[in-house]
Amino acid sequence: MKIQGKMFLWLAVFLLVMAVVYGVWSKEPAGTTALFLAFGLSIMIGYYLAFTARRVDTGAQDNKEADVADDAGELGFFSPHSWQPLALGIGGAFAFLGIAVGWWLLYFSLPILLVGLWGWVFEYYRGENRTQ
Repeated sequence: MKIQGKMFLWLAVFLLVMAVVYGVWSKEPAGTTALFLAFGLSIMIGYYLAFTARRVDTGAQDNKEADVADDAGELGFFSPHSWQPLALGIGGAFAFLGIAVGWWLLYFSLPILLVGLWGWVFEYYRGENRTQ
């Protein structure tokens, strides 16, 4: 994680320089604002990765002597049968379509988004996996 944190922090420095250069040369506010926002996002991600790297064990990506096989193994738990991302995707598509077509469409997209979000958060709290 140390490498990724440094990469994002260097990207932030680059974006800051480019935002200043672009803003001075173009005097165009939309692109300049987008570059400054990208700088801010890059700083946040780089800081998070650098902060987290201090708290976790050194990974294979931080060891210069590591092989590719050293990083093999389980990466996490991913639900193999979840339908909730589909509901969130449809609700999100309707919500963004509502911005373009009309705000009334948000009344139909909000329940779909809430059902998808509720189902995704509490997906494993029903049936035999429910806690008492």
